[in-house]
Amino acid sequence: MNETKLNLRMLVLAFGALVLASEPKQVQAQGGPLPVDVASPLQREVVDYDVYTGRFEAVQQVELRARVTGYLDKVTFEDGDVVDNETILFTIDPRTFQASLNRADAALTAAKAARDLAQIEFDRAQQLAQRNVGTRQEVDRTLAALAEAEAQVGVSEAEVQSAQLELEFTEIRAPFEGRMSDSAVDPGNLVVGGAGNATILSTIVSIDPVHFVFTASEADFLRYSRRFQASPESGPDAQALPIGVRLMDEADFRHKGTIDFVDNRLDPNSGTISVRAVIPNPEGFLRPGVFGRIRVPATEPYQALLIPDTAILSDQNRKIVMLADAEGNVSARPVILGDMEGGLRIVKSGLSPDDTVVVNGIQRARPGGKVVVQTVELSLAEE
Repeated sequence: MNETKLNLRMLVLAFGALVLASEPKQVQAQGGPLPVDVASPLQREVVDYDVYTGRFEAVQQVELRARVTGYLDKVTFEDGDVVDNETILFTIDPRTFQASLNRADAALTAAKAARDLAQIEFDRAQQLAQRNVGTRQEVDRTLAALAEAEAQVGVSEAEVQSAQLELEFTEIRAPFEGRMSDSAVDPGNLVVGGAGNATILSTIVSIDPVHFVFTASEADFLRYSRRFQASPESGPDAQALPIGVRLMDEADFRHKGTIDFVDNRLDPNSGTISVRAVIPNPEGFLRPGVFGRIRVPATEPYQALLIPDTAILSDQNRKIVMLADAEGNVSARPVILGDMEGGLRIVKSGLSPDDTVVVNGIQRARPGGKVVVQTVELSLAEE
């Protein structure tokens, strides 16, 4: 019994010692000011941006169709190949068209022989008429025959040109350097030529550069128009407006380009206007049809103050930051915010360059309270 009491007493003493050992720290933690990091807002020249969703399109896109009817003989590319300008892509069996060209050449030779004979007869008729041996009627007849022979030569030459073109059309060539789609027709199939229902053989799109097309609202169009009207030296007529595009799996607008076209009218149904940018694509990574987000400068460059997002608190419908002076006195300040720039938030109003904002440990700062300030410097994140 005495041993049990002794053990209980020792336990109580040990617990008391633990409480006493921790009590000074608790008193210090609850009674003294806590440390926080403060920094002056970073001053930088920034630009406000508008962001739109759009889609990449090829600068050039062509449906390759047959111009003559015949049986497909060869396909000389692999699906998806990048081909040079004038590369032969498809070949239609040329033998029939070569025979037509040969026949036209023969007809041209015959027409030229008939013309030469008509010329000889006309010259002879003229000589006889000058010696009063022949008649004027014979001269007129041979002259008409010569004119008819000349016309027949012209017809034959046109038929040769037509046959030559049809023979050339048996080779379907790339109209520009670009990337091929898949072949829609295999060798051995009959392809139909002509202007109406010609067979589509494949498609080709250009690679570099590439277009990015998006729509802007009427309000944005008016805002930009008034901006350029007020400052014509910075308008699109003086220099192309620089833009950046990011894809759905990218965090930054790394694909740089320029606005090169704004449509001449707004769509009355949607109240929007079509805008186009051109972007270099030397590696061919950007493909037509891919969606992206484009960032367009909405203002001229201006000086702004920037702070971390972690230094901003929400108070119902307004944003506030905590300020701490050199003595550690804490106060709250409402601010109006802008976009992100280099990992920091633009503050449009509410701060001055001399303010010291609590950037770390903001949960320890209370308006009217005191803190121990530790000064740090802000920097932009590297792009």
